[in-house]
Amino acid sequence: MIGALGVVYGDIGTSPLYAFKEAVKAATAGGAAVPAAALGAVSLILWSLILIVSLKYAVLILRADNRGEGGIVAMLALLGARQAQPGTWKAVLLVVGLVGAALLYGDGAITPAISVLSAIEGLKIDAPVLTPFVVPITLVILVALFAVQHKGVAAIGRVFGPVMLVWFTVLVLLAIPSILRAPEILGAVNPWRAVDFLAHAGWHVSFMMLGAAFLAVTGGEAMYADLGHFGAPAIRAAWFGLVLPALLIHYCGQGALLLADPGAIENPFYLLAPDWAHYPLVALATMATVIASQAVISGVYSLTQQSIQLGFMPMMRVVHTDQDERGQIYVPAVNWLLAIGTLTAVVVFGSSDALAGAYGIAVSALMGITTLLAALIALRWGYNPILVVAVNGFFLAIDALFFAANSVKLFEGGWFPLVLAAAVAFLMLTWMKGNHVLEAVRETMRQPEATFLARLASHPPVTLPGTAAFLTAATEGIPMALGRLVERSRCLHERILLITVIYEEAPMIPAEQRAQVTLVAQGIRKAISQYTPGMERVVLRYGFMQTASIPEGLQCAVRSGLLPPEYLEDLTFFVGHEVVIPSAKPGMALWRQGLFAFLKRNAERTGAHFCLPTRQIVEVGTEIEI
Repeated sequence: MIGALGVVYGDIGTSPLYAFKEAVKAATAGGAAVPAAALGAVSLILWSLILIVSLKYAVLILRADNRGEGGIVAMLALLGARQAQPGTWKAVLLVVGLVGAALLYGDGAITPAISVLSAIEGLKIDAPVLTPFVVPITLVILVALFAVQHKGVAAIGRVFGPVMLVWFTVLVLLAIPSILRAPEILGAVNPWRAVDFLAHAGWHVSFMMLGAAFLAVTGGEAMYADLGHFGAPAIRAAWFGLVLPALLIHYCGQGALLLADPGAIENPFYLLAPDWAHYPLVALATMATVIASQAVISGVYSLTQQSIQLGFMPMMRVVHTDQDERGQIYVPAVNWLLAIGTLTAVVVFGSSDALAGAYGIAVSALMGITTLLAALIALRWGYNPILVVAVNGFFLAIDALFFAANSVKLFEGGWFPLVLAAAVAFLMLTWMKGNHVLEAVRETMRQPEATFLARLASHPPVTLPGTAAFLTAATEGIPMALGRLVERSRCLHERILLITVIYEEAPMIPAEQRAQVTLVAQGIRKAISQYTPGMERVVLRYGFMQTASIPEGLQCAVRSGLLPPEYLEDLTFFVGHEVVIPSAKPGMALWRQGLFAFLKRNAERTGAHFCLPTRQIVEVGTEIEI
């Protein structure tokens, strides 16, 4: 529970810094009185937390786990969308899911910006002279945050939970005196207060208020994304036992403050505190927002790793920053691209009020996609279709309402995360399409096993000592690197391994199920008498949450008795180095072929990705025209 406070609830826990303020400002901009707007906003936020986060995520969505793992990529794996054939409903589902995954990148760029900026803006209350320094201070903090990512967060991560425990306690302590001064705010518990206010405010004001109030539930999707790290019981216990009560009490406290003092609308969060507590509260809020930002950044790393494993993204360098925690990773390329997006958001928008317009639209779209995928999973698991349509349809209607409300903010900044998400989604789809086209060309270039063996029998190559391991994406046929080596050098090692790594649509594959070894052809020993051990095909299986290490997989095969130990002695890995040449052939537009070739050229080298010892690698180059 304590661990979940720091990782899962950092984002939603820091929403009180800006969510309520923006909701009331949206209502008063349409002419509503501050007290009436405060009561309506509190009621709207309370019931949004109850319906969206408590009922939808904590009760419903957490059930849609993939062997204990959550997140939109886990959902796609659960639905088997990766094997979708073009033109089928699964192909459409895959595109929708990838768009949802890409939206998380837009959210990942906005969350640190608005969170840290809103915390630092507390300085303006007691020291207005510091107003010009709010953005520079925010930039310094964010640059430092991204700069230390390569060191890992395992050590400081241990204090995340206790700090957030203090944060939620402070939220309650700030609110109670305010509620006691204006107890009529408790009337906001009645959902009719929200409905009545929205019904009489006019559709434009209502939509603006809905979009602003939605900021209070952003971060709720982290409950599902981090399911694998903490498990559903701990996540639910932390939410219902501490986080939800603390947020409900605190939002009531901010509302009560505005009932008593409408002038506090400029920053109701900080004005809840006595004057002497403002600077300590700024320090605590900054720590809490840094923790929230770190949780989002780590989530983007995990999403990237899963997407790479399932073939949605090019191979990138993934650094494990902790030997004991498999989830502690660092992706340098993503880190600095995310940093550029976040710092750009701070500079372009300049304040949390302006950033509020950019925040929410990506998350509301993601929540709708998650609800849709959860419904399909429930149907696949055999739940009553009428019940699934009724329950998920209700939540999907709420998601659609919030998305429509946030869409009003499209030209006020909502375009920013959508542009980021569109760019990521396009790169994902281009990478997947390019790999399909590339694999189709590879199939025409691979020699059938029978043809290769017959050629060896008629023209025996020179035998070299040791074992040669050839990496191949296919589980049949002869790897192009092997065919080219024999063709050009007329030599072959005495022991041959054809190694294929397969990422299963499951989070983890146990070590005892890692390797599968088969003899490539029963007649190989007769055809080539000097190759007594033969030519074996080794298929290594990993989950999408695991790092594929071929040396570790081969050790598993030896321990299981599938390979003799001498196969790993004097072992050389032959890796194909493919240079993609765009052409006018059908399959993909020429400019997309060029983009795919660029991604392929700049992807992490195969040997490094599969943890191969550098001194044991030989690359065999091949030009492939697609």
